[in-house]
Amino acid sequence: MKAIVYTQYGPPEVLQLKVVEKPSPKDNEILLSVKATAVNSGDWRLRKADPFAVRLLFGLMKPKINILGSVFSGEVESVGKDVKLFKIGDQVFGHADMRLGAYAEYRSLPENGTLALKPDSITHTEAAVIPFGGVTALHFIKKARLKPGQKVLINGASGAVGSAAVQLAKHFGATVTGVCSTANIDLVKSLGADMVIDYTKEDFTQNGEKYDVIFDTVNKVSFSRSLKSLNKGGLLILSAAGMSEMIQGFWTSVTSSKKVLTGVISHSAEDVLFLKELIEKNRLKPVIDRTYSLAQIVEAHAYIEKGHKKGNVAITLE
Repeated sequence: MKAIVYTQYGPPEVLQLKVVEKPSPKDNEILLSVKATAVNSGDWRLRKADPFAVRLLFGLMKPKINILGSVFSGEVESVGKDVKLFKIGDQVFGHADMRLGAYAEYRSLPENGTLALKPDSITHTEAAVIPFGGVTALHFIKKARLKPGQKVLINGASGAVGSAAVQLAKHFGATVTGVCSTANIDLVKSLGADMVIDYTKEDFTQNGEKYDVIFDTVNKVSFSRSLKSLNKGGLLILSAAGMSEMIQGFWTSVTSSKKVLTGVISHSAEDVLFLKELIEKNRLKPVIDRTYSLAQIVEAHAYIEKGHKKGNVAITLE
């Protein structure tokens, strides 16, 4: 099969299209014919080993896992003898978790992994971009225990996580303010944001408004200024936090009435099923900026690393 392989950390050019052995499913696994995947911030950070701590988990000198790609949508080609949840021909989508490997024509996955049947109403390309931002946003929003009527600000509202967070926060009844650039105002409004702040013209931490929850998906605003924009007892979510923000967040949570939520997200099939149901109810829609072929993966990584994409960048294998 064809796959994108990397054997060293570095720029997009370390990604190479190669022919590798096609996997065979174990007894409890399905073999998926991958129809689409996506490039997200996790992929390019693993490719670059940025931050350095990536090396502690994925290989100190060179990557232990040589095929990136954390999300997928495709068709079940074969199943192991113990598989009961899926059958040949099923259309499924989901998250490969720490196993990665979706930058390939085929991927074997445990049937009890983070996957579900794909909604019939969307394409494989659209389905593949849902799990990264959707699962990440859902993880933090569930932990935040959003209540109807709460004022929520989402910084980076036009990105993969932010665009999902806007839609999920609205689903749970929040009053949502999105923060984005001028070019993305209409997009964020279309996702359901009640108000949109153009960060090129206004600093949300300086306008006097207070929020019950601030969800910072991009980690580009001062930690202390964000805290000052929270109501008493408010919550700051930092989905892109570095180690220093995690330490600051822990100390703030212990010593004040305001809480900070960071950390590694967890995935489950239930999360993907929840997102599937929202899609089917037209309450969650995929946002795709650009679509590339597998052979164009270097170009896709170079584009996403600039940090100006709207929503997601998809990769099609069909």
